[in-house]
Amino acid sequence: MEKKREMFAGENGLQGDPRLKAISEAIRVVPHFPKPGIMFQDITTLLLDHKAFKDTVDIFVDRYRDMDISVVAGVEARGFMFGPSIALAIGAKFVPLRKPKKLPGEVISEAYVLEYGTDCLEMHVGAVQPGERALVIDDLVATGGTLCAAIKLLERVGAEVVECACVIGLPEAKGTVQVKWKAVVHPCGAPQVDNSYHVTKDKKLRKLKVSPTIGIVGFGGECPASKLSSSSGSSSQ
Repeated sequence: MEKKREMFAGENGLQGDPRLKAISEAIRVVPHFPKPGIMFQDITTLLLDHKAFKDTVDIFVDRYRDMDISVVAGVEARGFMFGPSIALAIGAKFVPLRKPKKLPGEVISEAYVLEYGTDCLEMHVGAVQPGERALVIDDLVATGGTLCAAIKLLERVGAEVVECACVIGLPEAKGTVQVKWKAVVHPCGAPQVDNSYHVTKDKKLRKLKVSPTIGIVGFGGECPASKLSSSSGSSSQ
């Protein structure tokens, strides 16, 4: 775990940065929430720590302030907690990517596959203009499915997605990351979890090791073509 943390941090000039340890320690892990087998990464405890919260935002801002980004797109809902602060600091607008029927105007939609079903992200038509450089913000990345949908949504209106930025990275939680995306950034990570569980077919809980990443790392590659339909239309609050 420590070796992995050092690798990610070292690749981006953060090796030995004392902010990473404090941010990591501020994130609480809640076992078996919202259902058995889930180790919930609770960032509300990070938000309670003014210095750790500020340090998290500052790490993002330091990375993106000179990248000519005009759009910060936050993924509902926890992307809304970090996105606006980052947008204000780098001089960009904030665009919420919301779940269905949450936005009042005309929307463009992108569906994506979850482990046990499907979901959808929506964005107001006209919120992002062709040629704008965008950053996608969320709290956590596991399989990358939500981020992939966000990238497709923005690219369909002609935006250039520069990177996706997440506070916590959990690629090991699903065994392997099955979805590729342009770039994902983990500025910090949750505490190491040694007693994670998954539910077996006979309904028993079995231990497995999950090692959240810490530091910043980028993954190359394009999002694959969506297997689900995309659409635009109207949605009411």
